[in-house]
Amino acid sequence: MVSLTVNRSDAVWEAKNALREYAGARRRLAHRQSGPGAGVRAADHFLANVPVAPGAIISGYWPVRDEFDVMPVMRRLSGAGYRCALPYVDKKRHVLIFRQWRPGTVMLEGPFRIPEPTENAPQLTPTLLLVPLLAYDSEGFRLGYGGGYYDGALADLRAVGGSVLAVGMAFSEQLVERVPHGNRDEQLDWIVTERGAMLFAGDSQKDGE
Repeated sequence: MVSLTVNRSDAVWEAKNALREYAGARRRLAHRQSGPGAGVRAADHFLANVPVAPGAIISGYWPVRDEFDVMPVMRRLSGAGYRCALPYVDKKRHVLIFRQWRPGTVMLEGPFRIPEPTENAPQLTPTLLLVPLLAYDSEGFRLGYGGGYYDGALADLRAVGGSVLAVGMAFSEQLVERVPHGNRDEQLDWIVTERGAMLFAGDSQKDGE
């Protein structure tokens, strides 16, 4: 007998996969239309709106292909004295490990062909994560790539009771009416785009899995 929980989980997975192709095409178009200054404009909105606590440790990501460029934010935060990190993918344990980054840090190509700090870089525990995405909705749910790495990392960081902010970085055109989600999907606290920043209410009711 197949339980309702499994059926609903499968339905969420299928709905996400159905949305990914459309969301990917929409992001590629937004990337072409927004131009190279989108990341700089988003950095201005981020610094004007998102509360970054003294001593915060910020994790970003190295943008590849048409991902939103967060490096302008990272460079400005690093220049302001904040400790910054980039994620390293531990495929054996299926987790993200965060290693210290600053401009000029030596990088190597990781398992997904994404530049990552080397093993010599100290590991850090971030208190603010800049998160990539394919799409987001008005409740703060994000559509990722299906690996579950960021949801797992956020769940682990939030489980210990610390103050952790998740900030989605995206083009404004990546907003969709609804992102399919289940109990294991973590909500964003903020979304920052080239046009502005929005704080989500949080604690929205999630569909069961």
